[in-house]
Amino acid sequence: MKVLALEPHHGGSHKAFLDGWTAHSHHDWTALGLPPFKWKWRMRHAPITFADLVAGRVAAGEGWDALFCSDMLNLPEFLGLAPEPVRRLPAVVYFHENQLTYPFRHEDERDYQYCFSNMATALAATEVWFNSAFHRDEFLGAIPDFLRRMPDHQPWDIADRIRHKSAIHPPGIARPAPRGPRQSGPMRILWAARWEFDKDPDTFFEALGIAKERGLEFRISVVGQQFRDVPPCFARAKKALAHHVGRWGYQENRADYEAALADADVIVSTARHEFFGISIVEAVAAGCYPLVPRRLAYPEVLAGIQEQGRGPHFYDGGAEELADMLVLLAARLEQDELWQGDPGRGVRAASRYFWPALAPQLDDALERVCGDRA
Repeated sequence: MKVLALEPHHGGSHKAFLDGWTAHSHHDWTALGLPPFKWKWRMRHAPITFADLVAGRVAAGEGWDALFCSDMLNLPEFLGLAPEPVRRLPAVVYFHENQLTYPFRHEDERDYQYCFSNMATALAATEVWFNSAFHRDEFLGAIPDFLRRMPDHQPWDIADRIRHKSAIHPPGIARPAPRGPRQSGPMRILWAARWEFDKDPDTFFEALGIAKERGLEFRISVVGQQFRDVPPCFARAKKALAHHVGRWGYQENRADYEAALADADVIVSTARHEFFGISIVEAVAAGCYPLVPRRLAYPEVLAGIQEQGRGPHFYDGGAEELADMLVLLAARLEQDELWQGDPGRGVRAASRYFWPALAPQLDDALERVCGDRA
């Protein structure tokens, strides 16, 4: 089957998903992507840019059996501009995130045009894929309240129409190299999230401060993508925890990032917004012990990791409870019992996301969409 893939923001998790799937797929792909720069402008101009690119390929004799895009494309705008053969293709849109529930410090920062773009794209698609059931439910659950902002003509059935054609397909990850013997030293803690307020770094650093006061010995690696407005807690923490810091800052080289995963004992999340948590899954696959909030997509994504109820992988409270659990895990690590006698448990739980296992499922799902349209 020939597939046309359009990615207006070909970077980060979007790039990793599309590149990973196409590399392991048995379909024939034409993948067109735009650099991951100025995402708002990408969403605005991508329909025109891609329509022109695709028109040139159609004129040269190319054709496809299906269209695949991410939530960053305004699909109805693209279809209105695309050549007729492309308009008739069954279209699948993959929601990595959405602009309706993406968190902002202040609601007036949200641009409602992008919210409508996401809803219209979902309506125009033949099928809508979400990276987690949590994401799907968050997005669809927010639609009624959003529509109440409209003065009239609210399409109240939108959520039901989208839900009817929705499916859950998590992203895949590369199989990491086997972890070598652990080097001696204190517990190594990893933070691998965006340096933004929705990941709640304040709670993470507060917990480390509490653990330090209790005499816990540890090393930290704080990696993850940074943007122009970095929360001030990072600079404060780097100074206060200077003697505990290993890696600090975004790992530009993939090999350096994988080395950070392989070196860590525990990966911590304090996120208040997460539709999947790819860095957590990658870390678990590399042998890290996950310590994450019992909320968002984490219980779904890490389902199966607590075999027979073993292991405090989830916590409910704030910095105090997180510090308590770090102290507990450090004691277990000292006794070589971090994974309670089963160090392969996390890797087994994460193996369902390895691309060789996941890509055939996505291939089959895409074929089914095309078959339903035949």
